[in-house]
Order: sequence, then structure tokens, then C-alpha cells
Amino acid sequence: MTARLVLTLMAGVSALSGAATAQERVGAAALGDWRTDSPGVVRHITAADLPAPYATHPTASPPAEVAKPADGAPRTLPGFTVAAFAKLDHPRQIRVAPNGDVFVAETNAGRITVLRATDGGATPTATEIFASGLDQPFGIAFYPAGPHPKYIYVANNNAVVRFAYTTGDLKAADPPQVVVAKLAGTTGGHTTRDIDFSREGRRMLVSVGSGSNLAEGMPAKTSTDAQVWEADHMLGSAWGREADRANVLSFDPEGGARTILASGIRNCVSVRINPVTGDPWCVVNERDSLGDDVPPDYVTRVRAKGFHGWPWYYIGDHEDPLLKGQRPDLLGKAITPDVLIQPHSAPLGLTFYTAKTGAAAFPASYRGDAFVTLHGSWNRGKRTGYKLVRLKVKDGVPTGTYEDFLTGFVADDRGVWGRPVGVAVAHDGALLVTDDGGSVVWRVAYDPKSLATK
Repeated sequence: MTARLVLTLMAGVSALSGAATAQERVGAAALGDWRTDSPGVVRHITAADLPAPYATHPTASPPAEVAKPADGAPRTLPGFTVAAFAKLDHPRQIRVAPNGDVFVAETNAGRITVLRATDGGATPTATEIFASGLDQPFGIAFYPAGPHPKYIYVANNNAVVRFAYTTGDLKAADPPQVVVAKLAGTTGGHTTRDIDFSREGRRMLVSVGSGSNLAEGMPAKTSTDAQVWEADHMLGSAWGREADRANVLSFDPEGGARTILASGIRNCVSVRINPVTGDPWCVVNERDSLGDDVPPDYVTRVRAKGFHGWPWYYIGDHEDPLLKGQRPDLLGKAITPDVLIQPHSAPLGLTFYTAKTGAAAFPASYRGDAFVTLHGSWNRGKRTGYKLVRLKVKDGVPTGTYEDFLTGFVADDRGVWGRPVGVAVAHDGALLVTDDGGSVVWRVAYDPKSLATK
């Protein structure tokens, strides 16, 4: 082995292990924008780093989706390869069945598509529409746990349905069964609904985002009247058109025994159970229009009966200036999230890295960590997001830091050619990332041989 190759391999291992070569950014420097993104950059934002509301003027800056440049490609860390795996119609949420089949929600098209590929395969060997005619499907879950689930559950815009399933099915054999006929009394606003089952299988969790940015149009209540409402609902539960929204709801697998698991979560786009600890986690889009750098979006463990602040508070005890003085009784009761993400980055997808073997399996140091997709900002002067990040987890607890893992989807200050949405671990250990901007599913594999070619 040549000295040059040895040095290249050592550099790759150093980057993978998160050694001193990684750039760590804290405080205001961690906020940054797309120009500061690069695989290996580590960020740690805390509640103490938040500027005051309106420190910058709220900015609407929706991205222009442009064609991928001829030389455009996602960038990742040394030792990893990334390639297009499949082309679909604006793919959104993605889940992998126990047998390795890949189920993808094509939300705009109202369908669930299944991809079948051999382990290590660069592209699917079969692509089939599993079910169509659905109402903005997003969340997908297999039940019960184990190698042979009997059902595939799908979270529609305002309902949960399930399909009878036998391992290997590429098409639903029967029409869907309605499990939950109505999640909330209103639709509109945030429309994605995700779904997962508790580790022991007794509870079905469904995330339901708010109908508005800041409960606009919700009738006023005194603190006393609000507490009466909460006695039949939960601490911090919204009412009116926001009733049963901005929550994580809990049911039994048949759709009964409905309760609110947690409230005040403005838009938990993905809810996932940590397979090691059994804790539910949420990735959350926080409110708009308070400025470029406030408030951060976040990822957090969800505590039973926990109140997360919306609409009155954000990131713990930060009171929203537009609702100042409305709920002094809730001061000190809002949970501070575990991981704060660059403001307005729009985290959408979440998975835990669990693969121990496989042709594309990541190094053991990744095991137990979480990966989160950031769809990208539309309301920040300096664009953020448009990447996949790795959340560091120790003994099942997030450390508060995250690392840029897959970047490069932004063309310039105005245009973007890719927008990550969902993420899942494939049967062979690769990561699969949906991109609804590019209508692509990307495959990220670990290949130490690639270090020798750098």
C-alpha cells in the first residue's frame, strides 16, 4: 500500500469518526445558511443562543426549483457513495418492510408505491403501485412488528386506513379498512400525518400538525376557561378549529382508546419510535414570521402528557410576542426540545440507524444515531436546510449536536434542485432518501473502497 493511499484512508476514517477534522459551530455561528453547509460540519444550538423576536425582519423567500446542473450531485463524507436509486412522482415518506421491499408515499398522486431491489442493487428490479386513490397519504407503518406483519397502515390527510398484507405483496389485494375515520374536525394547513407503533405494539401514534401558523382565528379564552377545556383534553391543548391538532394522538391498533399523547407540537411531520429505548421522537416545524433566526425547528423525544408550547410559547419559556400575556399559567410548563435545528430548515423525515450487517452497512459508530431530512426554508432571508443531517445519540439520548451528512442540493441563493423529505434504512444497510424536488430516491451506501479513489 502506498503512503498516499494510507494517508487517504486515515483521512477518511478520521472524518467518519467525527475527530478533530470536523468543524464544530456553536452559538450564532451554528445558525449559518446553506453556504456554510458541508459534510462533516457539526452544529450545536441551545436555547440561550436565540435572538429576540424581530431581530431581523421576517422574510418570505420561497425557493425556485431548478433543473439539476450538469455537474450537480449530492455531497457526502469520504467512504460513502450516493447515487439515484429510483425516479418517482414527488416521493415523500419512505418505509422499508421486514423483507426489504421499499414503500414510498407519492402524496400528490394519492398512492403508495413499492420498490423491490436485491441487496446492494443500484436500482429496483420491480416497481409497482401498491395502492392508489388515497387522500394525500404520508405515514406508513407495518403491524405487528416482526418478520411477517399482517397489515400496512397508511396515514391519510384526516384518517388512518390499513391494508391486509402478506410478506412480498406488491399490490394490495383488498380495499383499505378504515381504522380512524376522522383525526380532527378540520383539514388544511399542515396536511402530513405520520404513524408508528409503540415498541410493544399496544399503541398507535399519529402526528397531526396545526391548521395555521399561530392559531389564527382561534377564539379567545380566559386562563380559567382554558383550564376547564384542558381538563377534558390535555394541558396546553388548542381549541376551536385547532382542536385535536398540533398534537401526537394515541390509539389502540384498532383505532379505539383515543387519547392525546403530547400537545403543543406545532407540526410533528415524522413520529418514530426509538427501537433501543422505546421513546417516541418527533421532528417539528416551528412557527414562522418572527425573524430569520427565531425560533429554531427541532427534534425531540416526546414525553407522555408533555406540553411543547405552541402556540403561546416556543423552545421552553420563550413567549410568543403576538400572544403575550394570554396564558401566564403555562409559563414554566413547556418542554425545551432535545435538539435545536437551524431556524426554518423544515425537518420532515426521521430514522434511526440500526443496521449491523449488509453490503452497504455504515460503520458501527453510526449505530443508534438518528438521521433527519431538512426540506429547506421558504421564509428566511438566508436559505437553510436542503440536506440530510446525522443526530448524535448517546445511550438513547440525543446529545444536542448534529452533523451535515448529505448536502449540495442548493444551486445558488435563489434556486434549489433537490429537497429531501423521507429517510429509511434499506435491508442492505444503505440509507434511502426521498427528494420531492428532484422526484428521486437517493441511495447512500458505505463503501470503504471509494476512499482509495479520492
